[in-house]
Amino acid sequence: MQAVLLAGGKGTRLRPYTHVLPKPLMPLGEADPMPIIEVVLRQLARFGFREVTIITGYLTELIETFCGDGSKFGTSLRYRREVKPLGTAGGLTLVERPAEPLLVINGDILTTLDFGAMMAFHRQRAPAATIASYPREVKIDFGVLLFGEDPNVLTGYQEKPEYSFQVSMGVYILDPLAWDFLVPGRPVTMPELLESLRRSGQEIHCYREECYWLDIGRHDDYELANQVFESRRAAFLGNRDARKLVIGRDQ
Repeated sequence: MQAVLLAGGKGTRLRPYTHVLPKPLMPLGEADPMPIIEVVLRQLARFGFREVTIITGYLTELIETFCGDGSKFGTSLRYRREVKPLGTAGGLTLVERPAEPLLVINGDILTTLDFGAMMAFHRQRAPAATIASYPREVKIDFGVLLFGEDPNVLTGYQEKPEYSFQVSMGVYILDPLAWDFLVPGRPVTMPELLESLRRSGQEIHCYREECYWLDIGRHDDYELANQVFESRRAAFLGNRDARKLVIGRDQ
């Protein structure tokens, strides 16, 4: 099975760290730090994705120098470099149209998701694309006012409500037909690509699994990722029993 790892972003929300390092090379853990991209590559190899293409852009040389040919992670790596930013999906035009479904993953997430099980789910259902979905609770720290047709008449008052949403984990499986919706050199985001597929009549499915997930794009999330990885390292690097310890979402 093959995968594409997206590692071209500038990571502006993590500045000033990312003035020096690309976000995928941000280290996790204290005693024995490991860049997030290494965690992801080792996970891909463990779940059977041993041929990986990394799409780079920002500070490309650092990523290529660290990752090399991928053999130290159990993978075979190739690189495709964006000359200009192409969005989260536009860079896929640098990859030859695959013959089989292809896993696409952001290079800056910390998760215990079983990528192999997600691929099996996709193959069984055979949609145009599958999105890994995760529940996220959002608390509003204010009293929320509700109105009807008249915006000046209060119809309800909710003190600091909490809402639950299903969000994208930044892990996708695309069928080859997705490449028919991409134009070389034209920037496009993953949501735009998936919406184009959906509007054309193609089915998009969502895969849900009890797992841990965190996007390290913000300073607070990066600090939390450091703590979780340090305390439960085995759960992310191959101990299946340990994976069960991190299915709680309140860490």
